[in-house]
Amino acid sequence: MDGLQELRREIDGIDREIVELFRRRMDVTRRVGEYKQANGIPVLDQERERQVLQNKGELAGEELRPAVITLFQTVMALSRRQQRDLMGQGQENPGVLRWREAQDGVRPPVSSPRVVYQGVPGAYSEQACINFFGGYVNAAGLEQFEDCFLALREGRADYAVLPIENSSTGAIRQIYDLLTQYECYMVGETTVRVEHCLMALPGASLGAITHVYSHEQGLFQCERYLNAHPDWKQMPQADTAGSAQMVASSGDLTKAAICSERAAELYGLEILAHGINHNSQNTTRFVVVSPRLELRPGADKISTLFVLPHEAGSLHEVLTVFAVHGLNMVKLESRPMPGQSWQYMFFLEFTGQPDDPAVNDALHELAQTTGEFRVLGWFQSNLD
Repeated sequence: MDGLQELRREIDGIDREIVELFRRRMDVTRRVGEYKQANGIPVLDQERERQVLQNKGELAGEELRPAVITLFQTVMALSRRQQRDLMGQGQENPGVLRWREAQDGVRPPVSSPRVVYQGVPGAYSEQACINFFGGYVNAAGLEQFEDCFLALREGRADYAVLPIENSSTGAIRQIYDLLTQYECYMVGETTVRVEHCLMALPGASLGAITHVYSHEQGLFQCERYLNAHPDWKQMPQADTAGSAQMVASSGDLTKAAICSERAAELYGLEILAHGINHNSQNTTRFVVVSPRLELRPGADKISTLFVLPHEAGSLHEVLTVFAVHGLNMVKLESRPMPGQSWQYMFFLEFTGQPDDPAVNDALHELAQTTGEFRVLGWFQSNLD
């Protein structure tokens, strides 16, 4: 153990030297920033940074080259951040201004709210409304996801409860796309365990089924079961419970629907098979969306979106923000930008308390290092 302690003391001594050298380096990069500010030179010189990283890697030798490049990517990201702060970059970012306006207009939770969801009674989305707001929630189903956003914008609803990702099939792309189009905020989340059932009219049998109806996600989540019945024609619908409603009204014993047990009860259908989704832990995450920002008690998760410049290392610089501030990033999702080939918008969520200065610093630095930037909400994590 004495030998280990001696090695640790040696490391401590080296670290002190590194810190002093880093302090000296940041003093020089600050003066570089002052020169750039005085002469109208942009902070980022991508070609120079590429060359600097290559040179540092060559100095380290083959064995340490990748590690040294990673080290200096972080050091240079910190230097850029220092220079952007010096030059005041990010302060007038439209996303930052929008976030400040949203904070000024923050509202308390609405009592006895009007809530909308996509689908009809019996949908998993309706169950998510009950989970979050309670069994007596005033909830109404609408035909399309976008109808829910329109209801919020037009003042016909106080909240919308929308599925955003599934543990089996991943992100629900329509919701991410609509979040970019509408000025709304996430104020909560909940999960619903999904157990798909195959159901048909009373008197139907598996051997008589020819067509199966469900949302495309429901069909995909039951793919293995459906593959065992290759003669059944799969018919994607707008939602799962709507499929049950349609089968119930058809009077056709050859038609079946895939949806929840509750939907079978509501529409008088007979369950032919329980739990046919191949993932027994299949869970859908729903977000509660509001037309105005709310900061409810227990808020500990921040959702953001941003666009990155199409430059090497731009995503690494964003990730460095969270490493430097010791914040836990819990989700990163990318979506293609409409009308812009090979350009992507990122949705990023991380944990943090409203009174933590590191969180506000991180949001400011995200605005500095990204293009378009928005805060989508600050809410309590609830993924049980």
